[in-house]
Amino acid sequence: MTRERVLRDRPLRWQQVAAIADGAVLDLSDDARARIHSARALVEAAIASRVRAYGVNTGVGALCDVIVSDAGQAELSRNIVMSHAVGVGPALGAPAVRAIMAAAVNNLAHGYSGVRLAVVERLLALLAHDCVPQVPAGGSVGYLTHMAHIALVLVGSGEARYGGRLMSGAQALRSVGLEPLVLVAKEGLSLVNGTPCATGLSAIALSRAARLLDWADVVAALSFENLHGQLAAFDADALRLRVSAGVAHVGGRLRELLGGSAILRASAGLRTQDALSLRAIPQVHGAARDVFAQASRVVDEELASVTDNPVVSGTTEEPRALSGANAVGAALGLAADALGVAIAQVAAMSERRMDRLVNPLVSGLPAFLAARGGVASGFMIAQYTAVSLVADNRRLAAPSSLDGGVTSGLQEDQLVHATPAAIKLLKILDNAETILAIELLAAAQAYELQPGTDARAARTEAIYRRVRADIEHYRDDRPLGGDIEKARRIMGQPLPEGREPL
Repeated sequence: MTRERVLRDRPLRWQQVAAIADGAVLDLSDDARARIHSARALVEAAIASRVRAYGVNTGVGALCDVIVSDAGQAELSRNIVMSHAVGVGPALGAPAVRAIMAAAVNNLAHGYSGVRLAVVERLLALLAHDCVPQVPAGGSVGYLTHMAHIALVLVGSGEARYGGRLMSGAQALRSVGLEPLVLVAKEGLSLVNGTPCATGLSAIALSRAARLLDWADVVAALSFENLHGQLAAFDADALRLRVSAGVAHVGGRLRELLGGSAILRASAGLRTQDALSLRAIPQVHGAARDVFAQASRVVDEELASVTDNPVVSGTTEEPRALSGANAVGAALGLAADALGVAIAQVAAMSERRMDRLVNPLVSGLPAFLAARGGVASGFMIAQYTAVSLVADNRRLAAPSSLDGGVTSGLQEDQLVHATPAAIKLLKILDNAETILAIELLAAAQAYELQPGTDARAARTEAIYRRVRADIEHYRDDRPLGGDIEKARRIMGQPLPEGREPL
């Protein structure tokens, strides 16, 4: 199978990083290679000119004023990788590591870091061969540790997965016909520095959030129809009064999804207004889409930014090494925190709709969607699961960007925890996907228990049939957890009739 190719001729977009995470091959344009080569010449000129450069001829962190001799600069590079590889806990999945490597290549290709082209080409080779370093998920307050574990494999240390097997970094390199690199001045620092980890993980989160928000509208439409909602709540003239691109978008989608529904036509005017979990779908889902749009801009801006420290500039006659704080990912941390809250709220509303589906006091359907109440529990406990995951999301939604902390002997006394923010956003998405999968199953079940014979909307009918193509009506005859996983897989696919979400 031919793999998609992504050319880094200009800063990557988050969608491209997500595609590389899923297996696309990354390559560099000739201009990008030239920029990397020119930046390396500036580093070498700075060393020769005795320009003080953080992490090149000085120590790092609180040791930034300790001068390192020419002979010790290569050793410093290697030692930075070894000492910073202190990640703990379960390993990140292969897509996450691939996304981080893609973001790292993108950062180095700006041409301000000063690593040799051979270092960037080695990262590209790992991506091309799908040789994935083993990277523990925990242990970062912002950056450093995750990229250090990737850098370990470049020098023939650490561990990597190749061909479905976990092996030593040295063995992994041999398996793909590569030799370990010997790092030189600045390369160790540039490999662990910057925001590639938080950026790569955020790109994956955006990809998953985009799909989840599309499906959230679809699943909500199914529940709305089952609960005989009042379609007037989605009137375009009324929604236009709230200034929000997201609200307008969701309102339009709901009108299309529910257009032509005989069920809703028959129930029009039966109530003045519905519960908020039904009539406020455009406002809540739309607000989440607005947050998503802002987070997307932040990640693309991060990919367009140089986040190394120091950066090199000037000419080989007058090289400059500029120390600053571009490696601090405050914008990423804030964006991931905000998007996590937004996704958690969408999922919480999903659980509220699902509860209405299983509650006979408001649904008019058999209790817990069980055809034989008492003998069968139906979706009673599935709603418990959704409540549990909503509560977990509430805990996870606490902002990482405010965690703070002091490290490196008071030298790094402001921490924004961008990488932990991205990791917990991915956990929130895990929970949200399951919550929506439960609602999707409950809505499909509810259709079959409706007392009337009015027809569903064409779009909701297609979605219902897609669910039933893989998952039968539930009769307490099998573990419901398996159906939930099947529903999650359905939500990872295009919508029926070959139509992607609008």
